[in-house]
Amino acid sequence: MQPAQNETVVLTGLANREFLERYARPGRIGLSGGVTLIDKAICRAERHIHSKKKWGAWSHAFLFQGERHDGHHWVIESDLQFHRRHISLGVQENRVSKYFDEKLYTTLAVLDFGLTEPQTSCLLREGLELVATRARYSLRELLGTLIALRHPELRNRDNLLSRERSMYCSAFVQHLFRKAGFELAPGVVGKNTTPEDIAQTSVPHVTYLLIREPAESKIAALKSRLRRRIGSRIPARSSAAGI
Repeated sequence: MQPAQNETVVLTGLANREFLERYARPGRIGLSGGVTLIDKAICRAERHIHSKKKWGAWSHAFLFQGERHDGHHWVIESDLQFHRRHISLGVQENRVSKYFDEKLYTTLAVLDFGLTEPQTSCLLREGLELVATRARYSLRELLGTLIALRHPELRNRDNLLSRERSMYCSAFVQHLFRKAGFELAPGVVGKNTTPEDIAQTSVPHVTYLLIREPAESKIAALKSRLRRRIGSRIPARSSAAGI
């Protein structure tokens, strides 16, 4: 059932694996933020979307496909995958376990639009068609989107560096949802859509947002433990010295 309005459910204290196993469902959108230079460059460029020039939180978007006979959840995404002796650039299927790495994927969200079974089938069917026809990941179009972000009047025009049968991650997700009758980012051409646009969509949905404890808090807690340990040893040493 489609939500009547947008809602955000904030979760803490979960590992990536636990979070994804709890909320990954067919037809839902996944968002991630990371620590690589590409992640940071995308989030920095997304500051042009915000009136206060705040960096975006999301650098990648993908579609949950569901659990298969191997017992694993799978996703469909347009991504760059570098493996030993093998490089995948384009629309592909991957196990959701790639997002269990909390050092690489530091922020996660799952967007649930309450889709019907026919709507979900439409998304998956179109996604698998692009996998089968080997639609490519387009760094060129990503660059065109970065240009459009700096010049907002270009966002509702065709991507300046558009190519046939190519799309990057969030453009891929936007394409699928348009096929199912949803406009996630009104006024933005599909191939200029960013992960942040999808996160901010006005289409009614529930966002399950995983928030981690800031690194500063962990450091402060560590310092506090060290102080307690040192403090507990000082009286013992003083007593020993007085004997």
